[in-house]
Amino acid sequence: MASKTAAVALDWARIYSSLGLGKETIATLQAFRKRHTEALRIHDQLASQPSTIDIARYRSVIKNQAIVDEAENILKSFKPVTYDVSAHVKAIESFEAKAVVTAEQTAKKIDEELANLKATLDNIEQSRPFEDLTVDDVANARPEITKAVETMMKKGKWTVPGYKEKFGDLSMA
Repeated sequence: MASKTAAVALDWARIYSSLGLGKETIATLQAFRKRHTEALRIHDQLASQPSTIDIARYRSVIKNQAIVDEAENILKSFKPVTYDVSAHVKAIESFEAKAVVTAEQTAKKIDEELANLKATLDNIEQSRPFEDLTVDDVANARPEITKAVETMMKKGKWTVPGYKEKFGDLSMA
Protein backbone atom coordinates (compact mmCIF):
# COMPACT_ATOMS: atom_id res chain seq x y z
CA MET A 1 0.00 0.00 0.00
CA ALA A 2 2.91 2.31 0.73
CA SER A 3 4.16 1.86 -2.83
CA LYS A 4 0.79 3.02 -4.19
CA THR A 5 0.88 6.19 -2.12
CA ALA A 6 4.50 6.79 -3.11
CA ALA A 7 3.60 6.39 -6.80
CA VAL A 8 0.73 8.86 -6.43
CA ALA A 9 2.94 11.37 -4.60
CA LEU A 10 5.55 11.45 -7.39
CA ASP A 11 5.73 14.56 -9.52
CA TRP A 12 6.16 12.82 -12.88
CA ALA A 13 6.44 16.05 -14.89
CA ARG A 14 9.37 17.17 -12.73
CA ILE A 15 11.02 13.77 -13.10
CA TYR A 16 10.64 13.84 -16.89
CA SER A 17 12.10 17.32 -17.16
CA SER A 18 14.93 16.77 -14.68
CA LEU A 19 16.09 13.60 -16.45
CA GLY A 20 15.94 15.28 -19.83
CA LEU A 21 13.95 12.45 -21.36
CA GLY A 22 12.94 12.62 -25.01
CA LYS A 23 9.37 13.12 -26.13
CA GLU A 24 9.12 9.52 -27.35
CA THR A 25 10.32 8.15 -24.02
CA ILE A 26 7.94 10.37 -22.05
CA ALA A 27 5.00 9.36 -24.26
CA THR A 28 5.87 5.68 -23.85
CA LEU A 29 6.15 6.00 -20.08
CA GLN A 30 2.85 7.89 -19.85
CA ALA A 31 1.11 5.22 -21.96
CA PHE A 32 2.57 2.51 -19.73
CA ARG A 33 1.45 4.31 -16.58
CA LYS A 34 -2.06 4.68 -18.04
CA ARG A 35 -2.25 0.95 -18.91
CA HIS A 36 -0.94 0.04 -15.46
CA THR A 37 -3.51 2.25 -13.71
CA GLU A 38 -6.31 0.75 -15.81
CA ALA A 39 -5.11 -2.80 -15.06
CA LEU A 40 -5.04 -2.01 -11.33
CA ARG A 41 -8.56 -0.59 -11.50
CA ILE A 42 -9.90 -3.68 -13.30
CA HIS A 43 -8.08 -6.00 -10.89
CA ASP A 44 -9.52 -4.23 -7.85
CA GLN A 45 -12.98 -4.30 -9.42
CA LEU A 46 -12.81 -8.03 -10.12
CA ALA A 47 -11.20 -8.87 -6.77
CA SER A 48 -14.12 -7.26 -4.95
CA GLN A 49 -16.65 -9.57 -6.63
CA PRO A 50 -17.61 -12.82 -4.87
CA SER A 51 -15.95 -15.88 -6.40
CA THR A 52 -17.96 -18.72 -4.82
CA ILE A 53 -21.35 -20.00 -5.92
CA ASP A 54 -23.82 -21.18 -3.29
CA ILE A 55 -25.44 -24.21 -4.95
CA ALA A 56 -27.55 -24.94 -1.84
CA ARG A 57 -29.21 -21.57 -2.21
CA TYR A 58 -30.13 -22.35 -5.83
CA ARG A 59 -31.49 -25.80 -4.78
CA SER A 60 -33.82 -24.12 -2.27
CA VAL A 61 -35.04 -21.47 -4.75
CA ILE A 62 -35.35 -23.37 -8.07
CA LYS A 63 -38.01 -26.06 -8.34
CA ASN A 64 -36.42 -27.93 -11.26
CA GLN A 65 -33.55 -29.73 -9.52
CA ALA A 66 -32.27 -31.18 -12.80
CA ILE A 67 -31.20 -27.69 -13.92
CA VAL A 68 -29.37 -27.13 -10.63
CA ASP A 69 -27.66 -30.55 -10.94
CA GLU A 70 -26.61 -29.77 -14.52
CA ALA A 71 -25.26 -26.36 -13.48
CA GLU A 72 -23.36 -27.95 -10.59
CA ASN A 73 -21.82 -30.57 -12.91
CA ILE A 74 -20.80 -27.86 -15.39
CA LEU A 75 -19.19 -25.83 -12.59
CA LYS A 76 -17.31 -28.87 -11.26
CA SER A 77 -16.07 -29.87 -14.71
CA PHE A 78 -15.07 -26.31 -15.63
CA LYS A 79 -11.39 -25.86 -16.39
CA PRO A 80 -10.09 -22.41 -17.21
CA VAL A 81 -8.60 -21.91 -20.64
CA THR A 82 -4.88 -21.33 -20.69
CA TYR A 83 -3.52 -18.70 -22.99
CA ASP A 84 -0.13 -18.49 -24.60
CA VAL A 85 1.24 -15.23 -23.30
CA SER A 86 4.70 -15.64 -24.79
CA ALA A 87 3.94 -13.03 -27.48
CA HIS A 88 3.00 -10.53 -24.78
CA VAL A 89 6.07 -11.43 -22.76
CA LYS A 90 8.27 -10.91 -25.84
CA ALA A 91 6.63 -7.52 -26.46
CA ILE A 92 7.24 -6.54 -22.85
CA GLU A 93 10.85 -7.72 -23.06
CA SER A 94 11.43 -5.74 -26.26
CA PHE A 95 9.87 -2.66 -24.63
CA GLU A 96 12.10 -3.21 -21.63
CA ALA A 97 15.17 -3.56 -23.86
CA LYS A 98 14.30 -0.30 -25.64
CA ALA A 99 13.68 1.40 -22.31
CA VAL A 100 17.03 0.19 -20.98
CA VAL A 101 18.85 1.44 -24.10
CA THR A 102 17.09 4.80 -23.85
CA ALA A 103 17.86 5.00 -20.13
CA GLU A 104 21.52 4.23 -20.80
CA GLN A 105 21.65 6.94 -23.47
CA THR A 106 20.00 9.38 -21.08
CA ALA A 107 22.44 8.43 -18.33
CA LYS A 108 25.33 8.96 -20.75
CA LYS A 109 23.98 12.41 -21.72
CA ILE A 110 23.56 13.33 -18.06
CA ASP A 111 27.10 12.16 -17.27
CA GLU A 112 28.48 14.23 -20.15
CA GLU A 113 26.49 17.27 -19.02
CA LEU A 114 27.71 16.82 -15.45
CA ALA A 115 31.31 16.59 -16.67
CA ASN A 116 30.82 19.79 -18.71
CA LEU A 117 29.25 21.57 -15.75
CA LYS A 118 32.05 20.41 -13.44
CA ALA A 119 34.66 21.67 -15.91
CA THR A 120 32.83 24.99 -16.18
CA LEU A 121 32.61 25.26 -12.39
CA ASP A 122 36.33 24.47 -12.03
CA ASN A 123 37.09 27.09 -14.69
CA ILE A 124 34.98 29.67 -12.87
CA GLU A 125 36.60 28.88 -9.52
CA GLN A 126 40.13 29.12 -10.96
CA SER A 127 39.56 32.26 -13.03
CA ARG A 128 40.82 35.67 -12.05
CA PRO A 129 38.39 38.25 -10.72
CA PHE A 130 36.79 40.47 -13.36
CA GLU A 131 38.46 43.54 -11.91
CA ASP A 132 41.93 42.04 -12.58
CA LEU A 133 41.30 41.38 -16.30
CA THR A 134 42.93 43.55 -18.93
CA VAL A 135 41.87 44.30 -22.50
CA ASP A 136 44.71 42.08 -23.72
CA ASP A 137 43.39 39.17 -21.61
CA VAL A 138 39.94 39.53 -23.16
CA ALA A 139 41.42 39.85 -26.66
CA ASN A 140 43.50 36.70 -26.17
CA ALA A 141 40.52 34.76 -24.85
CA ARG A 142 38.13 35.94 -27.59
CA PRO A 143 40.07 36.90 -30.76
CA GLU A 144 36.81 37.48 -32.66
CA ILE A 145 36.23 40.60 -30.56
CA THR A 146 39.52 42.09 -31.76
CA LYS A 147 38.65 41.29 -35.38
CA ALA A 148 35.21 42.89 -35.03
CA VAL A 149 36.69 46.05 -33.50
CA GLU A 150 39.34 46.29 -36.23
CA THR A 151 36.66 45.90 -38.95
CA MET A 152 34.51 48.60 -37.34
CA MET A 153 37.50 50.96 -37.13
CA LYS A 154 38.36 50.40 -40.80
CA LYS A 155 34.77 51.24 -41.76
CA GLY A 156 34.74 54.31 -39.53
CA LYS A 157 32.05 52.96 -37.18
CA TRP A 158 32.56 54.14 -33.64
CA THR A 159 29.34 52.88 -32.06
CA VAL A 160 28.29 49.37 -31.19
CA PRO A 161 25.12 48.28 -33.02
CA GLY A 162 22.16 47.93 -30.65
CA TYR A 163 23.92 49.62 -27.73
CA LYS A 164 21.66 52.70 -27.64
CA GLU A 165 18.53 50.55 -27.94
CA LYS A 166 19.60 48.37 -25.07
CA PHE A 167 21.23 50.91 -22.72
CA GLY A 168 19.92 54.27 -23.96
CA ASP A 169 21.79 57.38 -25.01
CA LEU A 170 24.03 58.58 -22.19
CA SER A 171 25.56 61.54 -24.05
CA MET A 172 25.44 64.90 -22.29
CA ALA A 173 25.17 66.98 -25.47
